[in-house]
Amino acid sequence: MSKNQKTAGGFSSLMASIAIVISLVMGVLIYKFIFGDPGNFVDNDPAAEPLEGNLMGVIYKGGFIVPILVAINIIIIIFSIERFITLAKAKGKGSVVNFVAKVKGLLEAKEISSAIEECDAQRGSLANVVRAGLEKYNHIAADTSMDKEQKVESLKKELEEATSLELPMLSKNLVVLSTCASVATLIGLIGTVLGMIRSFAAMSHGSPDTAALATGISEALINTFLGIAGSTIAIIMYNFFSTKIDSMTYSIDEAGFTIVQDFTATHK
Repeated sequence: MSKNQKTAGGFSSLMASIAIVISLVMGVLIYKFIFGDPGNFVDNDPAAEPLEGNLMGVIYKGGFIVPILVAINIIIIIFSIERFITLAKAKGKGSVVNFVAKVKGLLEAKEISSAIEECDAQRGSLANVVRAGLEKYNHIAADTSMDKEQKVESLKKELEEATSLELPMLSKNLVVLSTCASVATLIGLIGTVLGMIRSFAAMSHGSPDTAALATGISEALINTFLGIAGSTIAIIMYNFFSTKIDSMTYSIDEAGFTIVQDFTATHK
């Protein structure tokens, strides 16, 4: 593997920005044309009360915060799918545990070329790092211009460089999910507060305006629900992907340690 080779995959910064903008547009369109469909309301009038039992109309009454929260939920879904596909590609083909075990066995048998072939078959981030280490292993083993310590340091440096190319790709765009986890709750809270303000305003007169009161309560509850739902999904997905990345990072470190140890033990 050349030093500038790494596993491809994931949204670029531009694609991530475009995905967010598209999500915002979709949120507005869903709010206006699906939730705000006249058929969801009494007398086909979106300004009127929702039909009894019509959830779409009730959500529409959540107000202008709803399309923002819908967009955030769409962003969470899009980036969760993106991370799932990218990490699946980074994992490579087959079991990572079996791959590491097979490489260890081939190293013990001094079959470096076969181990490199296994990396080509496995692919993915781990295989890229291992392949870089094995190629360096072969190169420095035949180099008589360096002593053992220099060779070991050179091997470690190669593994570190290969790892540094892979790790940013694994954690890329996770910040979007972590941000959505916080922002969804806060925006939902803003919608809740606005709904409660409207509710109390409806009760501030001598005879409460029941329609305005109901609208205010709907706005508060719908925004609370959408905010908490988005935050919950984002937190779950963030932790899920973080665990996957930690497991992959551990496998990379384990494979690198095995290569260095084998070289140290072999070349005394």
